[in-house]
Amino acid sequence: MFQDITTLLLDPKAFNNTIDLFVERYKGKNISVVAGIEARGFIFGPPIALAIGAKFVPLRKPRKLPGEVISEEYVLEYGTDCLEMHIGAVQHGERALVVDDLIATGGTLCAALKLLERVGAEVVECACVIEVPELKGRERLNGKSLYILVESG
Repeated sequence: MFQDITTLLLDPKAFNNTIDLFVERYKGKNISVVAGIEARGFIFGPPIALAIGAKFVPLRKPRKLPGEVISEEYVLEYGTDCLEMHIGAVQHGERALVVDDLIATGGTLCAALKLLERVGAEVVECACVIEVPELKGRERLNGKSLYILVESG
């Protein structure tokens, strides 16, 4: 069953409350990077980054970012895909938060973690609005903390 956050976005109060929940969790945690996964991580990441005083770094599909990038390929249920990040966007030792709308099998979040860790960032946590627990994506995160707001049943 397809999970979607569109109805949340249509309700300004609910959308604002969702952002506030993430901001409350991450303010004061010395996070300097919020990395948002294309495309719906771009919806939640920037307002969180602005509110906690961090920069927003987009993690994009191949050939979408100008300039030099590093990339990480990952396996999906139906093939492979890839995430890219600008070289120099994240510095060694920076504390990062990875944001997406949903975790299903965990492949995309794992690729994001690998990209950030390859450049020496410390990933503090992954944050998603929805988790589909029966797909066991959390187990693929190798013990990295995952914060979610809603479990899909």
